[in-house]
Amino acid sequence: MTISIGDKIPAATLVEMTADGPNKVSTDELFAGRTVAVFAVPGAFTPTCSARHLPGFVEQADQIVAKGVDEIVCISVNDAFVMGAWGKAQGVDGKVRLLADGNGDLTKALGLTLDGTGFGMGLRSQRYSMLVKDGVVTQLNVEKPGAFEVSDAGTLLGQL
Repeated sequence: MTISIGDKIPAATLVEMTADGPNKVSTDELFAGRTVAVFAVPGAFTPTCSARHLPGFVEQADQIVAKGVDEIVCISVNDAFVMGAWGKAQGVDGKVRLLADGNGDLTKALGLTLDGTGFGMGLRSQRYSMLVKDGVVTQLNVEKPGAFEVSDAGTLLGQL
């Protein structure tokens, strides 16, 4: 079953690269009492993710936060080391928090798994964006396979 508007985000553990190394982040703590803009990408350093998806959220971060969002989070089925290196390479500078879903546990629980085995990528996340208020999904924009039309920063900004 795929998550829908009105559903609570399932409990899962993500990992963030910090100056002290990998740090576990629970979804319960991440979303409790806060408004969080979330977007997911099939993979760090992949073409659309690096050229358009992440940069759009970095560029529009101030406008998104000005609309009442406490934090912008990017999730990918990569490890925390890759996510940390991608953030540095993309110059996110604290505007977007990059969280690794290394085993795809959250992605599976959301029902948003993408089978990239035909491309040598294994199981990954579908491309999507969502707005989560106090742990509940209030907006959800899931892309069709291969598309980048509804999960961009501008679309989510317009929904705020």
